[in-house]
Amino acid sequence: MLKLPRKIIINFVLVLSVLLLVSRSLSCFKNPAQKVFRPQLSFIAFVKHEFLGIIFYHRNMLQAGNLQKDIDLLRWRLFDLRELSQENIRLKDLLNFKQKSPLRLVAARVIGRTMDSWSSSVIIDKGKYHGIKSGMAVICPKGLVGSIVESTESTSKVLLINDPNQGVFSIVQRNRQEGLVNGTLGGNLIMRYLPEEAQIVIGDIIITSELSQVYPKGLLLGRVVSIGREFSGLNRYALVKPLVDLTSIEEVLVIIP
Repeated sequence: MLKLPRKIIINFVLVLSVLLLVSRSLSCFKNPAQKVFRPQLSFIAFVKHEFLGIIFYHRNMLQAGNLQKDIDLLRWRLFDLRELSQENIRLKDLLNFKQKSPLRLVAARVIGRTMDSWSSSVIIDKGKYHGIKSGMAVICPKGLVGSIVESTESTSKVLLINDPNQGVFSIVQRNRQEGLVNGTLGGNLIMRYLPEEAQIVIGDIIITSELSQVYPKGLLLGRVVSIGREFSGLNRYALVKPLVDLTSIEEVLVIIP
């Protein structure tokens, strides 16, 4: 068995003793040091926390602003897509109607509307250059819209059927009863000069008659919503709700004779 020299053993014991003494000394001073420097350490920790909070708040605020911009941009894009989708549906219906109709039609877009209270008309983006002239009928897939009253090279004015100056010779589709439909500037039209014995009921469909010089026969006008008697007592009248929503038309078709 190998024996270590006495000097090495003594040195090893001394080093071990010093290490134990240092370890005990550190453990004795640990808690008192923490107590003495606790306020300073707490203040440093608070400052660090607040400083990091300010940095992160500013960063988060910038990120939130960027995210809100992205959300607004996506929202506008969604609105644009919805508008394009609705426009595509309307144009598709317009194209299908144009292809199936035996009439010669020119499609046009509504670009303006009268703002007064004594007439009802719109401006379309087609004019003489496109073959459109005064006196031509204007329709859409749901029915009659009005007639051209003015025309320039690139635009035209359409007098709508709900204008008081507009008169349309019409008949009841069910029994061919004739009458004259005028505008009222309201939500309904009025069919006048119906005889006392006229067999007309609520729900009847009114169409243009062959007596009209402007409108082709058979164009849809509206549906009867109520029936009354003229002040003279000699004739009856019928209120007719247009099949076309004249307050929201955006595209129309002009009939070219």
